[in-house]
Amino acid sequence: MFLGTHTPKLDEKGRFFLPAKFREELKDGLVITRLQDRCLAIYPRAAYEAEAARLIAGSTGLAKVRNVQRMWASAASDDVPDAQGRLTIPQSLRTYAHLERDIVVIGALNRVEVWDAALWGQYSAEQEDAFAEMNEEVFGPG
Repeated sequence: MFLGTHTPKLDEKGRFFLPAKFREELKDGLVITRLQDRCLAIYPRAAYEAEAARLIAGSTGLAKVRNVQRMWASAASDDVPDAQGRLTIPQSLRTYAHLERDIVVIGALNRVEVWDAALWGQYSAEQEDAFAEMNEEVFGPG
């Protein structure tokens, strides 16, 4: 499970150091792709395959399902972190997520998300109040 917030920097080649506590789970391979909200998702291969199976199960007769399948899979890139624990983000994904130098890497349970630092700051500020109220709506009465 991936937890926490980290603030590594992208270097000039689009690489960053994965947080040390994420490296073990990602060392044998990962898939990075775009996610909604202009961020990127990094999945261990098994988690990516589970998400892909969920998407494959959707009816391709529905345009929205086809659109999500296309956008999610067409941007996906499989990789293995280098010996120092660095990961290179492909240019097309950096462009999609507006990644330059300052990034935020968050644990999001079954995946790692990579955000532009300014976009993450804006997103998390907007979500603070709603988060306090959404627990019952999402999970039902406690």
